Amino acid sequence: MRIALLQLNATIGAFDKNRARLEEAYRDAVGKGAELVLAPELFLSGYPPRDLLLRDDFVSRGLECLEALAKAVGDIPLITGYVDRSTARPGRALRNAAAVIQHGQITHRVFKSLLPTYDVFDEDRYFEPADKVAPVEINGQKIALTICEDIWNDADFWPDRRYRNDPVHDLVGMGATLVVNISASPWQRGKEATRLAMLQRVARDERVPLVQVNMVGANDELIFDGHSVALDAQGNVLALGKSFAEDTVFAEIPPGGSGSTPTLTLPSNQEEQLYKALVLGVRDYVAKCGFKSTVLGLSGGIDSAIVAVIAADALGPEKVWGVSLPSRYSSEGSLSDAVNLAKKLGIRYDVLPIADPVADVEKTLTGVFSGKTPDATEENIQSRMRGLLLMALSNKFGPLVLTTGNKSELAVGYCTLYGDMCGALAVIADVLKTEIYALAKWINRDGEIIPWNTIEKPPSAELRPNQTDQDSLPPYDILDRILRHYVVDDADSKMLVSEGISPDTVKDVLNKIVFSEYKRRQAAPGLKVSPRAFGSGRRVPIAQGYRG
Repeated sequence: MRIALLQLNATIGAFDKNRARLEEAYRDAVGKGAELVLAPELFLSGYPPRDLLLRDDFVSRGLECLEALAKAVGDIPLITGYVDRSTARPGRALRNAAAVIQHGQITHRVFKSLLPTYDVFDEDRYFEPADKVAPVEINGQKIALTICEDIWNDADFWPDRRYRNDPVHDLVGMGATLVVNISASPWQRGKEATRLAMLQRVARDERVPLVQVNMVGANDELIFDGHSVALDAQGNVLALGKSFAEDTVFAEIPPGGSGSTPTLTLPSNQEEQLYKALVLGVRDYVAKCGFKSTVLGLSGGIDSAIVAVIAADALGPEKVWGVSLPSRYSSEGSLSDAVNLAKKLGIRYDVLPIADPVADVEKTLTGVFSGKTPDATEENIQSRMRGLLLMALSNKFGPLVLTTGNKSELAVGYCTLYGDMCGALAVIADVLKTEIYALAKWINRDGEIIPWNTIEKPPSAELRPNQTDQDSLPPYDILDRILRHYVVDDADSKMLVSEGISPDTVKDVLNKIVFSEYKRRQAAPGLKVSPRAFGSGRRVPIAQGYRG
């Protein structure tokens, strides 16, 4: 059987646009000999639609779109994801569904069995799980049609399973000879390798070929990597989709389920994959929110340099505006690094000095600050003046403001509310500082793009003379070790100390993390690239006294 996997990019709620793109890709696949065509999970609505699912008009519009799509499908069957209503009572009102369409009609409706409610997922909030599973028959072949999470419960791959039942195993036991999975599986570092290894184990365990089509694109903070795949019954890779790009993947499923095609491999460079993910995240966020261009503060530091490079690649240099906002403490080296980067990238570059307006604010506060020693308050005025000016440019000319803070800073509150946190998208908010350095060196792999001085100089916010980040923070390699264990892995302070980290350092960092939660609640959405990002997947109280 020749199967086409339509690895497509959906926009949430853009029903007509999504349907038109699917119809176009379907026609093209049929023209190239496809005998079965697959589209991703919830493709017609986009994923994840979240509380739009609570709107009856949204659900109705999706069902109308499905009916219109069916009329465009001929003899070659198409499988796509959509939102269906549920008649089961008691129970939730909707189903995460897959439609099999052929001869202008919906021939089968299959519902998702396993509804994830961890990390960024909240499907049990909206959907009723399938009451039972059964193979669907398409052109005389019994197919195990599953939706994303349904395939993530193989008993041999996962030592601790989230669910008691395994829909794939049950369906193969009922005679299915091919496993089909339509998916919207968000990316995080290393996710593509884990997903492929898991799918290969399922194919080998069940001794049937398996095909998975995965969504590509970004919606808000979530990035979908594609990497759609077809496997034979031994888990050999027959076809593999592109990373972070739309693709139509054709897979020839051999008779008997086993083939001799050499196994294809995933891209191995993690910095390259991270970079591609962030580029896609910026491109889709800007376009899907209706903006045409971006602006960011270009300080001469490594974080803003990374964001500028990503934005220029995502949107084109003509749509990126870098603005230096030097204070009386800004070094000449930082200014020259910023202008050199702007020239390398070909982006617009302007300088708006903030020394005078900051002095005016300080003068205004002289009376009420009388007798008080200058401290972080004055430093924050500088940051907030920068935020004010960037937002003024956004309001006047329309570009979307990109924030440039990294995960290490955001974790410990090394950022200023209404200052450097101003903006609509936090591009690197889920990238640790040590990962930032690795990414910068990868960007410069074939020659200098980011000035080497930017990479090699001690990190500093330049808010006072001779300031460095390590004046108030531990070295970033130590800080990031703590963050990986505490934020991502939910380790406690005892475990961190057992790793050889000073108890005083652990206590100080954990206090900073907990205290800064109120800031993170007001931060711009950040692109998720790790197993545990700040945002919708990490739900921690602001008012609490627990330090672990």
